[in-house]
Amino acid sequence: MVFEVIQIIAEQVNNYLDEIGLEKTVVAENIAFLESQNETVSGNLEDKVALTLINLDEEATLKNFPNHSVENAKTIYKNSVINLNLYLLFSANRNIYINSLNDISKIIAFFQGKRLFTQANTIYNRNNIAMANIDDFRFSVELYTPTFEELNYIWGTLGGKQLPSALYKVSMIQIERNIAQAEGQLISKFKGLTKTKEQS
Repeated sequence: MVFEVIQIIAEQVNNYLDEIGLEKTVVAENIAFLESQNETVSGNLEDKVALTLINLDEEATLKNFPNHSVENAKTIYKNSVINLNLYLLFSANRNIYINSLNDISKIIAFFQGKRLFTQANTIYNRNNIAMANIDDFRFSVELYTPTFEELNYIWGTLGGKQLPSALYKVSMIQIERNIAQAEGQLISKFKGLTKTKEQS
């Protein structure tokens, strides 16, 4: 679902940019490859805004919830669903600096207007084979502001060339493989008598 969420976000932002009369500049690409010798990869970033996954973590508050369901009078036990938070960096590598600032500004405006993404309120290319098997989804996007020290570390890790950028936290991406770990019969009747201790 990580790939699908990034594709949905990139498509949604591009559609917004197109609606307001700007170029569709957002591409899902690793900004660390900007200085790459691979011309195909670096060419993808020419005059574009790169959408890069820079980190992810598990939502600890939902880690220990039990995961079981009842099917055909049996209880099916599965491993708990993994709920992820993604950290996505929009980096504007436009040929003209003012265009970079404008794109980042419009991206921030887009997410200010739409923070919650669901199957019902999101239009995306369902004809794409990679996106064909998406079930219902729900995730939120919020601006994440790193400290100057964290920002310096991020860009140092990505190659050192700092660009106009905005970092977002995407919350509650659910990952689950439909694999049963165990099955059990439902308890329908209790047999025997309940005994109480006699008071002395």
